[in-house]
Amino acid sequence: MGKVWQRLNVITRILRHRVQFLRRRLAGYLWLSDLPAMLGWSVLAGLFAALTTIGFHEGMRLIQDFVTGRSGSIVAVTTSLPWYGRLLFPAAGGIAAGVLLWLARHTRAGSHSDYMESVAIGDGRLFIRQGLLRSLSSLCTVSSGGSIGREGAMVHLGSMAASAIGQFGRFSTVRLRLLVACGAAAGVAAAYGAPIAGALFVAEIVLGTMAMSSLGPLLVAAASANIVMRMSGHYTTTYAMYGMSQIAGYKVLPFILLGVLVGLAAPLFLKILDYSRTLFKKTKLPLPFRLGLGGLMLGALLIIRPDVAGNGYSVVHSFLYSDWAWHAVLLILLLKVLATALTVGSGAVGGVFTPALFVGGAFGTLIGQAIAWLFPSISVSVYMYTLVGMGSFLGAATSAPLMAILMIFEMTLSYQIVLPLMIACVVAYFVSRAVAEIAMYDITLARERDARLRHQLSHTTLAQLIRPANTIVKTSTPVSEALQMFVDYPVRYIYVVDEDNIYQGVIAQQDLTSLMLSQRDAQNTLAGDVLRLDYVRTLRRDMTLDRAQDIFVQFQGERLPVVSGDEAPRLLGVVYKSSLLEKYSAIKRSLDQSAGAFTDYRRVRRKNVG
Repeated sequence: MGKVWQRLNVITRILRHRVQFLRRRLAGYLWLSDLPAMLGWSVLAGLFAALTTIGFHEGMRLIQDFVTGRSGSIVAVTTSLPWYGRLLFPAAGGIAAGVLLWLARHTRAGSHSDYMESVAIGDGRLFIRQGLLRSLSSLCTVSSGGSIGREGAMVHLGSMAASAIGQFGRFSTVRLRLLVACGAAAGVAAAYGAPIAGALFVAEIVLGTMAMSSLGPLLVAAASANIVMRMSGHYTTTYAMYGMSQIAGYKVLPFILLGVLVGLAAPLFLKILDYSRTLFKKTKLPLPFRLGLGGLMLGALLIIRPDVAGNGYSVVHSFLYSDWAWHAVLLILLLKVLATALTVGSGAVGGVFTPALFVGGAFGTLIGQAIAWLFPSISVSVYMYTLVGMGSFLGAATSAPLMAILMIFEMTLSYQIVLPLMIACVVAYFVSRAVAEIAMYDITLARERDARLRHQLSHTTLAQLIRPANTIVKTSTPVSEALQMFVDYPVRYIYVVDEDNIYQGVIAQQDLTSLMLSQRDAQNTLAGDVLRLDYVRTLRRDMTLDRAQDIFVQFQGERLPVVSGDEAPRLLGVVYKSSLLEKYSAIKRSLDQSAGAFTDYRRVRRKNVG
């Protein structure tokens, strides 16, 4: 037995040596991480993202089959259970998910655990062990009927696989971050069968850029994942709508109203989720018991309505192809929001992407039924309101309307839905951003604050920094008074104006020193005789901080005069270098805090659920 272990150790050392040698060789070929080569790596990222997505689906099937004896749709499995099974299965799943999440929290992480952090503010390194534990936690929650999206774990697994590839090849930080973004795009594409929307989701939300140098690899990765899903037989058009009729021009008007109402409802939905997190935090229960409590409360709902379990795909499908009474739609909408709040609030790991689609679909169905009853002449099929409600709600919640438009288009493969979808998504987005500063992904808010602060930095003027100038003399003032002013004030320059307060120039201390040394009569010499017009540059009250700072860099003194922008410039006061730097630094500190806002918010969120 000892010889076997010795041989295994020898083989392990040989393999480790060869792997390290291969990594060094790959790192030596710099062209492998150049931008053209990234297209090839993005194909590999797409392949692994598709395989991990398939693996997650199989894991769900195995857990359901092991616990309940059957597998398939989460709603169907939940419905087949007796009342006590519906109650206990989510509770047990919550406890198991909580234990795994607790282990993930107490795993020493040398890198980021969230792919958005890793791409937006990190170095692209994802901690594999922690990521696997979090994904297994999500698997337990989703398999047991948790009202949360399975796409969160799928996207994270795709990102984690891409990060492992890049770390093995010792990619630079920029290339590694891009490769992780490719894994995320491929994960969305594999989860929803929407490669274009997957690429734009990562470009819009995570990277914040549509530059082809970034978007190109994202599209290739998403397309590769979609191809693998098709070849493996795991691709289906989520909500295939064939033969959809074209909408006449005036019938688009109700979708504007839908966009407004969705823009008001989406922030409310996100605030409910945040409030639920706060309530669960106040219980001060350990994480496993907190998720178990959330699962138990969800199970109580499932006894009444098992169709609020899972991501709600089957119910949305029923909205599209069946007629629902308005009170039934309203009831399941309220219960679904409550179920999602219980699952998310308890601290479960997963996506809110799919629940947002469900809530938007139910909300759109209600609006469509109301419009059909009130205005039958301009009404269209209710299922169109369902689809547009899904897209506009998702666009408003994620602050990514373009992604939402393309996702619904790819899910339905119907171009007829695009026109009302475009209008409703854009209206919902602007309404939601106007009524509340809240978004599904915290990085969106951080990026918006960053943009506002950068705008403030480049457009803040000197008007609020102007202070009175105490050292002013008129052109007719004797130089002796100016000399006394230098004695009274520790300044290097005195400003000279005429009788109408029109700025004329400055008197420099060194000029008066030269005057005294030449033994000229200072009493009979006037300030206008010794002033210098262009010796000191002047500022204007509408000048920006950036421009003023450039002038101060070339100036040795502490203050500069501020004049009006008229043809005859009047002296308005002075701006001190210290005041300018203080204001500049305050805005820069806000900018830096904004850049770290995503990290700070994530830290607070972990504390709330940890």
